[in-house]
Amino acid sequence: MSSLTIRNLRKNFGAVEVLKGINIEAKAGEFIALVGPSGCGKSTLLAMIAGLETVSSGEIRIGERLVNSVAPKDRDIAMVFQSYALYPTMTVRENITFGMESRGVPKPQRDEAVKRVAALLQIEPLLNRKPGQLSGGQRQRVAMGRALVRDPKLFLFDEPLSNLDAKLRVDMRTEIKKLHHRVGKTTIYVTHDQVEAMTLASRIAVMHQGQVQQFDEPQAVYDRPANMFVAGFMG
Repeated sequence: MSSLTIRNLRKNFGAVEVLKGINIEAKAGEFIALVGPSGCGKSTLLAMIAGLETVSSGEIRIGERLVNSVAPKDRDIAMVFQSYALYPTMTVRENITFGMESRGVPKPQRDEAVKRVAALLQIEPLLNRKPGQLSGGQRQRVAMGRALVRDPKLFLFDEPLSNLDAKLRVDMRTEIKKLHHRVGKTTIYVTHDQVEAMTLASRIAVMHQGQVQQFDEPQAVYDRPANMFVAGFMG
């Protein structure tokens, strides 16, 4: 487990400043939700933590390590995308182990990791199926399994439930909450859904126009919004 520290982080695309001095600190094992309307900068911030976008200025530290210039593959993170990003021609087992195989992890070790993760996510009966044979919720579990099998320092979720119907979103929120309690990894979770943020997070960063308007525990954000924007958004 590692902490995540973001200090005075800024991102410019040409003359447009997208992130305007972001300061967030996630303690080791904490679940942080980044919430706000479309275009507020939350997905850009997540991409910068992952190393998929460059830093214009400021610092990103995973544990004590400054990672501004570290390649994504060397940051020891795992990311779950909105689109699942599964390989359609591979089985569930092959999707989960693909990254490990690419890194030269021996087969016995891969098999043991798949067994552990499949049991954790209750997807043992699905291991020989292909993504096209799975429901949306099952595909999302496989995507989470592919992240979990790496045992990373940091989990990043980019609106992972937005493609699911309302009932399945509720079910998957419960699964993600249980999963976090089991594995205890530091997690950064992007969503535009206030209920999702309130349900899952230990703290919420409410973002608007490239700034963090409030960063606090869910009940405090709900009961004592920092300004009219937060009050309107959380209401």
